[in-house]
Amino acid sequence: MHAVVFMKRVPDTESRIKIDRESKVVVEEGLNFIISPYDEYAIEEALKLREAKGGTVTVAAFGPEEAVTTLRKALAMGADEAVLIKDDRKEAYDPLRVARVLAAFVKARAADADLILFGRMSVGADNASVPSMVAEILDLPQANVVTKLEIEGTTATAHREIEGAVEKIAFSLPAVVSAQKGLNEPRYETLKGIMAAKKKPVPVVTPAELGISGEAAESKIEVLNIELPPSKQGGKIIPGTPEEAAKELVRLLRTEAKIL
Repeated sequence: MHAVVFMKRVPDTESRIKIDRESKVVVEEGLNFIISPYDEYAIEEALKLREAKGGTVTVAAFGPEEAVTTLRKALAMGADEAVLIKDDRKEAYDPLRVARVLAAFVKARAADADLILFGRMSVGADNASVPSMVAEILDLPQANVVTKLEIEGTTATAHREIEGAVEKIAFSLPAVVSAQKGLNEPRYETLKGIMAAKKKPVPVVTPAELGISGEAAESKIEVLNIELPPSKQGGKIIPGTPEEAAKELVRLLRTEAKIL
């Protein structure tokens, strides 16, 4: 089985984010970057499938040269090979542009892939639409927000989260699957894996080399503004007896919160 996992380099979720208001981008200086957490579930699932059924695991990232560092983390986890699809542009938050490039990569470099895995979304953009767009472009079955995946031959069964329930679906391979928290427990890199990952080459391709150029390579989204969420206000302690506190709480909900 050949599993291809698309992952993204994102700021550590514990980082303090700063905004460059003039250029409308996140200031990267001083930030620690990691594999997007949901993508780790996708990588782990690919590794488990390889251990159970044999085959290879390819990880690929669409991003700047610095994404090689996070690709090597995936290699240290156990991936067989890694490829950087180099993009010199700043984050444009355009899922269709990204999907076109990733689909072109599959056609050009991984046409034999049995399974194409994503995290359910990348932290940061949070649009959760790239996996579905890639599946549509490649005309493949898809299962999103998957918490359990079973594969037997060329047939897969997935459990996926829906509102208030779990849906069980069956589909044929090749297919696109996006991983949700709970699918597995991602492994840590080993010292042996880290040392081996340092020696592995990480080939670099560009969208143009994959046949993506002209209008297809341009973002259709314009970022008008980017800002941090407003600071949270401190809570209030309402003094008095329970009856007095209840009356004051109702007054505040009506006059300040305006939810009554």
